[in-house]
Amino acid sequence: MTVTIEQLEKWMASDEGERLEFKSAKSEWNQAKLNRYCVAICNEGGGKLILGVSDAKPREVVATNAFLDLNETKTKIFDKLRIRVDIDELWHAKGRVIVFHIPPRPKGSAMHYDGSYLMRVGEDLVPMSADQLRKIFDEGKPDFLSQIAVADQTPEDIVRLLDTQIYFDLLKIPYPSERGTVLERFEHEKLIRKREDSYDITNLGAILFAKDLEAFETLKGKAARVTVFEGINKFGVKSDGFGNRGYVVGFGNLIDYIDARLPSNEIIGKAFREDVKMFPPIAIRELVANALIHQDFQEQGIFVAVEIYANRMEISNPGLSPVAPDRLLDSYQSRNETLADLMRRLGICERQGSGIDKVIGNVEAWQLPAPDFRNSDKHFTAILFSHSPFSGMGKKDKIRACFQHCVLKYVMNEKMSNQSLRERFNLADSQADIISGIIKNTVDENLIKLEDPESTSKRYARYVPYWA
Repeated sequence: MTVTIEQLEKWMASDEGERLEFKSAKSEWNQAKLNRYCVAICNEGGGKLILGVSDAKPREVVATNAFLDLNETKTKIFDKLRIRVDIDELWHAKGRVIVFHIPPRPKGSAMHYDGSYLMRVGEDLVPMSADQLRKIFDEGKPDFLSQIAVADQTPEDIVRLLDTQIYFDLLKIPYPSERGTVLERFEHEKLIRKREDSYDITNLGAILFAKDLEAFETLKGKAARVTVFEGINKFGVKSDGFGNRGYVVGFGNLIDYIDARLPSNEIIGKAFREDVKMFPPIAIRELVANALIHQDFQEQGIFVAVEIYANRMEISNPGLSPVAPDRLLDSYQSRNETLADLMRRLGICERQGSGIDKVIGNVEAWQLPAPDFRNSDKHFTAILFSHSPFSGMGKKDKIRACFQHCVLKYVMNEKMSNQSLRERFNLADSQADIISGIIKNTVDENLIKLEDPESTSKRYARYVPYWA
C-alpha cells in the first residue's frame, strides 16, 4: 500500500471528496482529533487522510511534524477504535507528508468515538443523523419497497387491487390481450412476485399502482396530504384532505387538486395575463414528484405534505435530503432509485437532476422570489413564494436568488453577470449598482466567487458557484 510522490501529486490535483481529506498539520495533531477523523472517514466508506498538504486548491506540500512515531500511532488507533489503519510516510521535495489508509466500516454497523457516530460536513465533524444511522443499521435487510404489502393473491386480485391499465397507457403501448402478459410485465418491474400458484404484491407495486391505498395495511399512512390555510399561518384551515390512490394512479388528480386551490396573482409584468395562478405548474409538478420519490418510507407517522398559504406553498417529505440543499441544482442522489427510475420512465418526473433546474428556471421566468430548500429534523421542505416586488424582498431573499441564478447559469454552461442578474430581477440598466451590492453580499456569504479572480470590473465580471 506504499504511496508514491506521483500518486500524491495526482491526489493533490483532484477534487477532495469522500475518499480524500487533506490537512496541513504543520506542527502537531491531537491523537483524539486523528481518531475522530478515522471514525468519520471509516463511516463514509473509508479513504485517505493526508497530513502535510494544504486543503485549499491549488494544494501545496507544507510539511508536517505530527505523529513522528508511526508504529505508536497505529497502536493507539487500534487500541481505541479496534480498526487497523496503515500509514505511509513520504519525503516530498518540500517536506514530510503522511498518509493514513482508513478502511471502510463493516456492513450494517457504524463506528463511533466515545459514543459519537461521526461524519464530515465541509470542514467540520458532526454526529450522524438518526436517518443516516438507521440506513447503515438496515444494510443487508430488504428495503421497504421490496417488502410484501399483501401476499398470496390470485391474478384476479392483482387487477382488482392494482390499476394495471395506466402502466401501459403511460408507456404508450397497447394493453396486452392476455392477463398473463400483464402479470409478467408487473413481475419484471418488481411490482409483484410470483409464487407457485399465486402472487405477492410488493410495497413498490402498491404505493405506485394501488386503486385504494387503504387496502394495504403497510401503506395507509403514505398518501399525500394537501392542506389549504386561510392566511399565512396555521390558525385557520380552509380544506384538508389525503389522497387514496397510488402515486402513479393518482398523480394527475393530485396536481389538479393542488392547482384548483391555489390563489391567483395579480398582473406582475408584461409576461403575465390577469388572473394567473400563483406558481408555475411545472415547478409544482416537479417538487411534488420529488417529495413522493425521495421520501424516507421507514419514517412512521410522517407523510408527504403540501401546505398552501396566502403567500407561499410548502412541500415536505419524510427524511432529510441526501443531497445538501445548496447542491440540489447540480447533484443527484435518490433514496429510492427503483421507484424513481420507474416514475421517470412513466413520465411522472424529469430525468436525473433536471427537475430542480426547471423549478428555478420557471420561478425566474415568473419573476418570483427564489424558492427555499430546507433540511430540518426529520423533514425536507421546498418552499415556493408568491410574487413580491423587488423592494419587498429581504436581504436573504436576494442573496438566495443570486446564488440560485449563478448555479442555474453554471449548469447551463453559462456564467452569471451583473446584467443576467439584473434581468432575473427585472431591473433597469440604471440599477446596476444595486445588483452589484447583491452580488457583493452573496460573495461575502461565500456562496459565489469571481470566475476570474484577477478581474477588477464589477459590471462585466462573471461569477460561478463557490464549489465550481
